[in-house]
Amino acid sequence: MKQIAAVVFVASLTLTPAIAQEAEVEEKEGFSLMEEGAKLFFRGIMDEIEPALDDLQGLAQEMEPAIRNLVDEMGPAFVELMEQIDDLSHYEAPEILPNGDIIIRRKEGAPELELEGIEI
Repeated sequence: MKQIAAVVFVASLTLTPAIAQEAEVEEKEGFSLMEEGAKLFFRGIMDEIEPALDDLQGLAQEMEPAIRNLVDEMGPAFVELMEQIDDLSHYEAPEILPNGDIIIRRKEGAPELELEGIEI
């Protein structure tokens, strides 16, 4: 009985590395299959999105002159508006009162507002 146990023990020691190597090969193949599946998935998504991206690029090229014109015309007005508003970090978030009025309170500790030609 001791001899059988010894033979089984020695056989299990010699077979363990072979089983471990097979498991590593299966894991590598599994990751390889997962990688291949992910590549195919993303390639399919790119094939689906590519026409939409081409259309978007064409639309952007068509709209470029209009957007440049808007920036040229609105740029100075926007700068003037920002000069009147002061620094936005000096104000709280807007509040809607029960009567529907919207107020924007100035934060406590904000520097005094210089009113030049503005009547409040």
